[in-house]
Amino acid sequence: MPEVQSFSAKEIEGILHDYYVAYLSRQVSLIGRKEVLNGKAKFGIFGDGKEVAQVAMARQFRDGDWRSGYYRDQTFMIYAGLYSAEEFFHQLYGLTDVTKNKSHGGRSFNNHFSTPNMNADGSDMDLMAQKNSCADLSPTAAQMPRLIGLAYTSKLFRLLPDLQEFTELSNKGNEVAFGMIGDASTSEGHFFETINAAAVLQVPMALAVWDDGFGISVPRKLQTTKDSISDALRGFERTKDQDGILIYKAKGWDYWALRTMFEEGIAICRRDHIPVLFHVEEMTQPMGHSTSGSHERYKTPERLQWERDYDPIVQMRAWLLKAGVATESEIVAVEKRAEDEGKRARLSAWQLYQMPIRKDRDELVRIVGSKSCVCTTDKVDKVGQIVQELKAIANPIKRDNLSAAKRILTYICRTCSMREALQKDLNQYIRKHTDDNFKKYSTDIHNESPRGAIRVKPVAAKFSANPTMVAGREILRDNFDALLEKYPKLIVFGEDTGFIGGVNQTYEGLQKKHGNLRVSDTGIRELTIIGQGIGMALRGLRPIAEIQYLDYLLYALQPMSDDLATTHWRSVGQQKIPLIVSTRGHRLEGIWHSGSPMSMIINSIRGVYVCVPRNMTQAAGMYNTLLEGEDTALVIESLNGYRLREPRPENIGEFKVPLGVPEVLTQGSDVTLVTYGSCVRIAQEAVKHLSDFGISVELIDVQTLLPFDLGHTIVESIKKTNKVLFFDEDVPGGASAYMMQKVIEEQDAYLYLDAKPRTLAAKEHRPAYSSDGDYFSNPSADDVFEMIYGMMHEYKPEKYRGLFE
Repeated sequence: MPEVQSFSAKEIEGILHDYYVAYLSRQVSLIGRKEVLNGKAKFGIFGDGKEVAQVAMARQFRDGDWRSGYYRDQTFMIYAGLYSAEEFFHQLYGLTDVTKNKSHGGRSFNNHFSTPNMNADGSDMDLMAQKNSCADLSPTAAQMPRLIGLAYTSKLFRLLPDLQEFTELSNKGNEVAFGMIGDASTSEGHFFETINAAAVLQVPMALAVWDDGFGISVPRKLQTTKDSISDALRGFERTKDQDGILIYKAKGWDYWALRTMFEEGIAICRRDHIPVLFHVEEMTQPMGHSTSGSHERYKTPERLQWERDYDPIVQMRAWLLKAGVATESEIVAVEKRAEDEGKRARLSAWQLYQMPIRKDRDELVRIVGSKSCVCTTDKVDKVGQIVQELKAIANPIKRDNLSAAKRILTYICRTCSMREALQKDLNQYIRKHTDDNFKKYSTDIHNESPRGAIRVKPVAAKFSANPTMVAGREILRDNFDALLEKYPKLIVFGEDTGFIGGVNQTYEGLQKKHGNLRVSDTGIRELTIIGQGIGMALRGLRPIAEIQYLDYLLYALQPMSDDLATTHWRSVGQQKIPLIVSTRGHRLEGIWHSGSPMSMIINSIRGVYVCVPRNMTQAAGMYNTLLEGEDTALVIESLNGYRLREPRPENIGEFKVPLGVPEVLTQGSDVTLVTYGSCVRIAQEAVKHLSDFGISVELIDVQTLLPFDLGHTIVESIKKTNKVLFFDEDVPGGASAYMMQKVIEEQDAYLYLDAKPRTLAAKEHRPAYSSDGDYFSNPSADDVFEMIYGMMHEYKPEKYRGLFE
C-alpha cells in the first residue's frame, strides 16, 4: 500500500473524487430503493456494491472507447460523465423527456444507458469526441455478443488503410471495448461464445466480471465450474507460445489493487489488441438483487455480516484514513456533499416528472369544470366521481389522466345540455395526449431520418437488347464486388464466406481480390456473428453478416430480437445499427435446411426490415438499396435459385429495389395471388396452368414482409378480382395469415371480396426428406392450382366443374 508521502496534491484530489463518485452512487441507490418502496417508481435495480471497482475501471475509459455493460454499471457511467445523479432519478420515474432522460426517454427501466451515434440527419456523429455506450438491454449476458464487434472494429481500423481516413470513427484502432457482466451470467452460452471468439480474433476487449457470490439466490458453486470463472477459463489463457486471453483477479473492496490491475491490463489491451478478463471477486450487493426481493431470505447471517464488513465503500474509507489521503473531517465533508447532491437530484427530478402530469390533470379537471351528469340509471354522478378519484391520486401518472378522460366521455348522456361542448373538448384532449404519448413511446422503430432505407429512390435494372444469361449467383457475386469497391466501410463475414466464397459461391474470388479482412470466414457461432455485426455497425461500419441457412437463424434470434431489432426504438432514434443480415432459405430437402419459419422471424424482429427476393437480381437490388440507406435488415435469398439463369443487368451495383413495394408479375381479373421468395416460381407455374382453363390470375410478389405493401398495391388488385389467395410455405397461420391481416384488416380489402379470403401454407411439421417429402410437406404448383380452381368452382360452379367429380 502506498505511503502518504507518495501522493501529490493532485493525486489526492483524484482519489477523493473517486470516493465522492462511489459514495454518491451508493446514496442514489439507497434513495432510489425508497422511492420504489413508497410507490413513486415502479421498479429499481441498482449498482450497490460495485462502486469502487467500477470507479477503478472507468478511470481507463477514454474518448472513442465503447461500453457494453448492464444494469449494475451506474457508477461507471457517472464516473465517465455520461450519467448524472439527476438522470438516475429521471430513469427511475420514467421521464419521457429525452433531453433530460438522455439514454432512452423512459422506454427502458432504470440503469439502462446509451449514447447517440447519429446526428438528427442520420449522419455519423464524431464518435472520437465522446465516450460511447451501446443501448443497454436486460437479458442476461445479452451484452456479450456485440462486444466482439465493438472490439473487432478497432482491429479493422488498425489494419485496413482505407478505413483510416474516417478519423471521426477511430484513431487508428486504438479504442477498447469495455464489457461488464455479473458472475452468474457467465453461465450463459453467450459469454462462452464471446470469450472464444475474442480469443480467436485477438481483439481489444476488456471484460470485467463482477463476482458477488450469488445469481439472485443461487450461490456461485451451483453455477460455475471450480466455483470460479477465472479458474474455469484457464484453458483460454494466453501463454508465451499461444494466443488467448489475459486473466487478472482482484478483490472488489481493494481500491488500490483494482486501480493497478485495470491500469495495467487495459494498457496492454489497448496497445497490443489482446483480450483481457478481469475477475473481480469478493464483491457485495448490500441492497439485494432488486426492489423485487430481499437477500436476507437466502444469505446466512454470517454472509450478511461479512458483506457489511467488506462493503467496498467502508473498506475504501478505511484505506483513505490509513494511507493518510484524508482526515476524518475531510472524508465527512466529501460524504456530506454526496448526500446533498443525491437529495437535490431526487427532488429536482421528481418535480420535473410530476409537473407536466399535474398540469395535464388540472387541464382535464378544468374541462369538466362544475359539469356533472346524473342521468345514468342509478342516478349517480359518475363524471364527478371520476374527477374526484383523479384528484385524490397522490402521485398521478399519464395513464391516470387519459383513462379518466376516456371514462368520463363514456358517461356523458346524450340528453345532457352540456354534452356537445364537453364531448368536443374531451375528444380534443384525448387526441392530443394519445398523439403526444405515441411520439414518446412508439416512434423510431426504424430509421426515420433522411437516411432511412425506405427513402432510397428506386433505380431500375437495365438490360441490353440481348442480355447475357448467367447463373443467379454470378449476379450476386458481381454486385457484391461492385459494392466492395464503392463502399470502403463494407465488411462481409460469415461461415465459409471468405476462402471458398460462400456455400453457393456468391462471394467467389472476392476474398482474394479485397483481402481477408473485408471478406472473411468465421467459426460456427451464429450468435456472435450477429453480435459482431451489431458492434461493427454501431461504430460506423457497414457490415453484412452471413448466416449460412435460414434454419440456423434460430441460433441468432435472441440478439436479433432483443438487441438488433430494438436498439433504434429504445434509444429514441439516437442509435442506428445499419447491419444487413444475409441468409438463404426456403425449399431444399430435409428437416434442417428447408424450413421457412417466417412468422416466427417477422414477429420477433420488428424493427428489422425483412426482404424476401424471388431471384438473385431482386436480391442484389435490395442490397444496393440497404447500403445506400442506413437501416437494419434481413435478406433471405432463395436457396434453390443460385443456379437458375437470369439476364445480367448492365448497371450492376447501381439498380435499387424499393422496400415495401410489391411487384405485379402477371395481370389478371379473376383471383389475386399473393406470395414471395421461392414460392413465386411455383405460383408462376400454377398461373400458367390455370390460364389453360380460362382463369385469369393476378400474381403479386410482395418482395418485403417488413415493410409490407406501403402503397396498398394488393387491395387495388382485389378491387378488380374480388378474390384473394395468400400463399407461402410457413406453417398454417404463419406468414400467410400475417399477409391476410395486413390486407384484409389494415387495407380494408374485405369490402371488395366476393369470396372468403384463403391461405395456402405448408403442413404443420417440418419438411420431410427427399423430393417426395418436399411435395407432400410443402405446397406445390398442383396445390395452388387446385385451391384457385376450387375458389372459381365455388364462385361459378356451372362454368368450373369440380375437378374430381
